[in-house]
Amino acid sequence: MEINKYIDHTILKATATEEDIIELCKEALEYEFFSVCVNSGYVSLAKKNLEGSQVKVCTVVGFPLGAMSTAAKVFEASKALEDGAEEFDMVVNIGELKSKNFSKVEEDIAAVKHAVDRKVLKVIIETCYLTPEEIVEASELAVKAGADYVKTSTGFGNDGARLENIELMKKAVNGKAKLKASGGIKNLDTALSFIEAGVERIGTSSGVSIVKELNK
Repeated sequence: MEINKYIDHTILKATATEEDIIELCKEALEYEFFSVCVNSGYVSLAKKNLEGSQVKVCTVVGFPLGAMSTAAKVFEASKALEDGAEEFDMVVNIGELKSKNFSKVEEDIAAVKHAVDRKVLKVIIETCYLTPEEIVEASELAVKAGADYVKTSTGFGNDGARLENIELMKKAVNGKAKLKASGGIKNLDTALSFIEAGVERIGTSSGVSIVKELNK
């Protein structure tokens, strides 16, 4: 099994240095991960370090709170696209979702999807803050707005990916979007359990140790 091809090799912490980004890219090349996932300010650096390879550059938009204006998210996504990003993981406006302003949530996602054109858009719904009903609603709204993936978590909330939430999301998207799990996926068993549950992408900063575990 090529577990490396499921992995978005990720570094999103505030303290990440240029050296950390370069190291992330080196590891992604060595282990042939699907992509690296970096904050938008580091897209051009990652792109430069992955030149000529199959490894894609993924970035985050409106991260990690999702509470900025749609215009700010669109600008961030457009700039990252210009800098060479090929995939975009945006954070849904959680407050608007919880306020039941569903049309605003959908419009927010749709505007970013429009900005990134045909590139892959993953919508992070931050499941740890949502009720089961809200998880379903957020997943359905993401599909309506044209998202390619629905994703569990930022890794910055009070909890990460959970299998029961993947089940809810899977049912809600009904084959119209793919699933990405992230947040707390640190070992092979956990990664495999999510893949078995139907996840097509995993966001983790533990990709190297997961692949090493598999190779053992």
